[in-house]
Amino acid sequence: MASLNVLITVPQPLRDTILTTEAYDRLCTFARVTMNEDGRNWTGPEIAARLSGVDAMITGWGIVPLTEEVLAGADRLRLVAHAAGSIKGFATAAVFDRGIAVSHAAARIAESVAEFTLAVVMAGLRRPQDFDRRMRAGEAWPKVTDTLTYEVAGKRVGLLGMGYVGRCSARLFRAVGAEVWAFDPYLTPERAVELGVHKADLDDVLRSCPIISVHLPVTDETRHLLGARELALIADGAVFVNTARAWVVDQDAMVRELATGRFWAALDVFDPEPLPADHPLRAMPNVLLTPHVAGRTVDSHQGLMAAMIDEVERLAKGQPLRYPITRDMLATMA
Repeated sequence: MASLNVLITVPQPLRDTILTTEAYDRLCTFARVTMNEDGRNWTGPEIAARLSGVDAMITGWGIVPLTEEVLAGADRLRLVAHAAGSIKGFATAAVFDRGIAVSHAAARIAESVAEFTLAVVMAGLRRPQDFDRRMRAGEAWPKVTDTLTYEVAGKRVGLLGMGYVGRCSARLFRAVGAEVWAFDPYLTPERAVELGVHKADLDDVLRSCPIISVHLPVTDETRHLLGARELALIADGAVFVNTARAWVVDQDAMVRELATGRFWAALDVFDPEPLPADHPLRAMPNVLLTPHVAGRTVDSHQGLMAAMIDEVERLAKGQPLRYPITRDMLATMA
């Protein structure tokens, strides 16, 4: 196995949350490692000054766009492994023009987001937070008949988007007995069969599924895909979840729908973020709010770096990457 020169751009204190001692020791068995010890993300020129002789670079949140100027001194760079989610902010045409391979850890984050999605759907159906609130407010023993609760098993779940998170979510929902419907323009009938989901158009999913979860990237085609007309199709009493991107939904239209109390929502993403202190969503009892944390666990963060170290090891062994990203894939990614 070849010994590589690896540059880790992730600064402290973030690096401590994603790079375990065990993972670092494993990396050092096949690589000479240089790390960012400056306590902040490097600028473009600072990265450029460190790329000579580097075979692989492990990046994280806050990495600057890797332009031709930044890559000018990258005489040996063969892999950029992103120990975070979206690569759109930094993977420029220059990276692909140079033939540099790109990998990212979105698939690892997807497992965490899917688990969170299942958890908040169950919260929407079983309402433990409502009973907790009532007991803390002084109700000695709330009448369970005042709050109708339901199970996931046997329900029809509509997933909007069948990328990494959508596929992980489908697997979890099917495991607890749900029937999964999916809307995704890129999902072929054959692939739907492989995944065990029913492919449907957007309106059918919104009308027919009492549980709806958004897992679409933001593109020209998906921005405000769910507007007033689409949100009005959601059934009374439904559970609606968005852990993807706020801009897929017309937030003002959603606020108007939720203000009627027709359905319940769990929202992890907003426009803008942070959500303003006086935003009407904060006062709605039928909305569960979380601050963009669906993918954030100790396990998932450490898994990000471990997955990218695995990719660097594959490079060292001359093996194919597990999570390769091509130029053409960027258009349909979050």
